[in-house]
Amino acid sequence: MNDFPNFMKSPANRVGKDSQFTDDIEGYVFNGADGSQMAFWTCYQNKDSREHTHDFDEYFVVVQGQYTLIVGEEAKRIEVGQECFIPKGTPHSGKAIAGTRTIHCFGGKRV
Repeated sequence: MNDFPNFMKSPANRVGKDSQFTDDIEGYVFNGADGSQMAFWTCYQNKDSREHTHDFDEYFVVVQGQYTLIVGEEAKRIEVGQECFIPKGTPHSGKAIAGTRTIHCFGGKRV
């Protein structure tokens, strides 16, 4: 697969540009009954994510492509099938190569 299924890409769940830390990516969000959220992101071009923090934990897995997570001075390349945990309050940024798809789980309301 090179894309998420259409049922996951409902316009009603599309993440607005004002809620993104990476310009020109496509994202969709789903709400958990406990206030958590999941987001599915697709990056069509090489893009950088601005440094940011969350008031909750974040977990993500790379489904396709490659993402480089940057925390402080440390850059960690995360490839297909690899996962990462970011504790709440941790400043982080990153870089995605064109074609990267990721699934993120947030311990709170991200969008």
